[in-house]
This record gives sequence, C-alpha cells and structure tokens, in this order.
Amino acid sequence: MPSLKKKIIVNSIVGLVFFAILIWAGLALSRPTQTKTSDNQTTIQTDEWSRIKKSKQITIGLDDTFVPMGFRDKNGKLVGFDVDLANAVFKSMGIKVKWQPIDWSMKETELNTGNIDAIWNGYTITAARKKQVAFSTPYHKATQVLVTLKKNNINSFADMKDKVLGDQTASSGDEGFNKYPKVLKQYVKDNTVVGYDTFDKAFNDLNAGRIDGLLIDEDYARYYVAHQSNPNDYTVTVGDFPTDHTGVGFRKSDKSLRKAVNKELAIFEKDGRLQKLSTKWFGK
Repeated sequence: MPSLKKKIIVNSIVGLVFFAILIWAGLALSRPTQTKTSDNQTTIQTDEWSRIKKSKQITIGLDDTFVPMGFRDKNGKLVGFDVDLANAVFKSMGIKVKWQPIDWSMKETELNTGNIDAIWNGYTITAARKKQVAFSTPYHKATQVLVTLKKNNINSFADMKDKVLGDQTASSGDEGFNKYPKVLKQYVKDNTVVGYDTFDKAFNDLNAGRIDGLLIDEDYARYYVAHQSNPNDYTVTVGDFPTDHTGVGFRKSDKSLRKAVNKELAIFEKDGRLQKLSTKWFGK
C-alpha cells in the first residue's frame, strides 16, 4: 500500500512538472523573439502584426510638440496631420492607436526595443535612418527652411555668416546641416549648431535673441509663423536643401504591418482622403 501511495505522489509531481512546462512553452511562444545588440539592448526580431491585430491596438511614438504633424492643442488634446492620418488608417483596419510621446533623439531605440510599434510624426526618410528602420511608402514631402526675425534683415542663407543657428537634435534638418555643409553650415558661427530637444524651445530662444536663425521643417515653420500674433515679425527663407519625403518607420521584422499600412495609404491617396487632410493642415 505505501508503494502505491508513493507511485501516485510521483505521478502527480511528474504531471505538475509537465503542466508547468506546457504553460512556460506557451508563454515563450507568445512573446516576441528578441536578441541582444552590441550595446546590450534587447531588440524585437519577429513580425508583430498578429499580436497587434489580436489586441486591436498599436503604440505609435511621436514628439508631441511637432506642429502641425502631432502636437497638443490649447486643451491638451493630441492633434495634427499625422495624428489624423494614422488614426484614420488604423481605424479602417479596426485597430486603435495608443500615442506615446518619446524623446525624439531616441526614437529608433524606442522602436527596436519594442516600447513602440511605429514612428509616425513627420519622420523624414533618410539613408542613415534606413539602416535602422523600414519605411512605408512616402506620403508627404517638404524641405528644410531657415526662420529668422525680420528685424535682423536675414533674407538668405549667406546672411547667416558668423551668426548663431539652432535646430532640433537628431532631426532631419540636423542631419542635412552636416550632410550638405555648403548649403548653410559654411556660413554660421563656428560652423556648428545649437541643438534643442524640441522646436518650441528653439523658437523661444529665437524670439529672445539667443539664436539668430532656426533650421526647421517647412511645415512646422509656416504653421508656427501663421499662428503667431504678429506673423510679419518672421522671415521664412528657402535655400538649397533637397526635398524631404516623409514616411512611417517600422521595425525591419514587421513586414506584414508595413504592407498593411502601405495598402491603406495607397487607398487614402486614391480616394482623396490624404489630400483632404493635407488641405486641412497645410492649406494645400
């Protein structure tokens, strides 16, 4: 009789262990496959589209001060061209967008470590960024411009000779400033730029006279100037920077997600909804 009890106990323990292994295996399969990078960061290596469809939610990262792409209105509500477009695109797929404000200089890290599922916020497509993320098809274009105070009589890039320039750290303008040194860099004081984490802080310094000019995305510049109490106080100068094309940034492993968004963007362009949003936010 004792041997029978012992056998039952042993079988119970084996059963519990086997059940625990099954649970662990199921949890392991439900988690994204991850790997360590050279700087010891964990990056996602699986296509997360199935998880996103199942949960009916996607997390998108943005700089929530970047007008008119994604920013807070006077009531604190998140609004903008990209906010409207992304919400509409995913709504058509039955998915809700969770917007996550991030440090723009850390956007690719936030994406590849899984803190966000996409970058959708006036994200310019560049060769350097293509090494870290996979882009959607372009859906918008603009260029980098110089914003100055009209009273300072700066009407060309050459007029910035020995003057102080500001931009946003890790922005496409910041990249272009160094990539095309003969366009603007050759003129400014010490051939360098004062970096800001957000453009609103840069505009504060411009208005206070701490910098003489601001290199910024054309859409942001014109929207900001148009909404000031005295728009005529500013000069917006277009130089020889190339046209920037804007796209959505995804992890390279998220091929199905990127394909689904590209399909919707094509539909939005064909049926006029993309143009309607452009007219709403850019007036063109």
